[in-house]
Amino acid sequence: MTPRLVLGITGATGAVYGLRILQRARALGVQTHLIVTPAGVLNVHHELGLSRSELEAEADQAYAPADVGACIASGSFATAAMIVAPCSMKTLASVAHGFGDNLLTRAADVTLKERRRLILMVRETPFNLAHLRNMTAVTEMGGIVFPPLPAFYHHPKSIDEMVSDTVERVLELAGITAAQPQSWAGLRNSTS
Repeated sequence: MTPRLVLGITGATGAVYGLRILQRARALGVQTHLIVTPAGVLNVHHELGLSRSELEAEADQAYAPADVGACIASGSFATAAMIVAPCSMKTLASVAHGFGDNLLTRAADVTLKERRRLILMVRETPFNLAHLRNMTAVTEMGGIVFPPLPAFYHHPKSIDEMVSDTVERVLELAGITAAQPQSWAGLRNSTS
């Protein structure tokens, strides 16, 4: 069976992560189910110059946030994982407190209740106490908080390389076994 991945894109900065996850998932043969919030659409247009329809064309299936009757709102629709990339603090708070008030947060709630992997690529800095408490709550429920922090030990030469490495790490964490993140090889010729 083809793996299914639910992807949410919110209005936080970092829309490139959501787009690249869609593109990489397609290359790996993963079926994608996309929900983009209204603020996510604005940010995708601002950061990437894409319209909603251009972004949705990258997914196998796209849904409106108000479509709470969509298949991904039910636990009977089996998925490998759900990723929210990027994840705003508003969406984090909604997930942390169980507000299934739109399809994105309902799908996240379903992912948690079914004990599937939920990965939130939170984008904000610095964190305030509410942010930290919401991240703790999501973690206690089984979710994974994954701020997209670049790994510099691979000596990336461009932003594109940093985004690609993060996307591969997230896809692997989501259970997509074909993902190919760079592994840490250890320090060579190090002295104590």
